[in-house]
Formats: sequence, C-alpha cells, structure tokens
Amino acid sequence: MPMHNPPHPGEALRLDVLPALGINADALATHLGFSPRHLRAVLNGRLPVRAELAHRLELAGLGSARQYLAEQQAWSLWQARQRPHPPIIRLYP
Repeated sequence: MPMHNPPHPGEALRLDVLPALGINADALATHLGFSPRHLRAVLNGRLPVRAELAHRLELAGLGSARQYLAEQQAWSLWQARQRPHPPIIRLYP
C-alpha cells in the first residue's frame, strides 16, 4: 500500500541518524568521502539519495542501501503523482 506523503530519506538522516551519532553533516560527509555540499542538499531534500551515497551509508553501517533507495523511490513517485497537471497519456493498445 502506498504511503501518503512519505518523508524524503535525507530527512531521516538529518533528524534521526546525525543526532544519534552526535555529528553534523560535514563530519558525516568527511567520513563517507562525500561532498559536504552535496550531502547537505540531500539532507534538506533538495537532491535525491542515489546509489553511490546509499552504498557509502551501508558501508558505514548506517542502514541498508536498498532501503535508502526504496525510500527515495517512494518519495519520488509520490511527488510525481502530486503534480497539478499530470501528462495526458492514453492506455497503450
């Protein structure tokens, strides 16, 4: 069953993971070997969690890459379905 308005996966990282670890976004980015600017954009929901970041989070023991990617897909699909003027596409014969 689809979730109603699922959270962006970056939000969970920002609100749950960072405080639990007692670190900030820049410290996590450094630990992951990831761009701090890019990670902050993910944490603020401006960029998606892509496979490379999900993989690095998994390698750091911060959850499953598949779970991060599934959460991102759920969020992205929900956003696409909320557009005020969806494309008009006929059923394929």
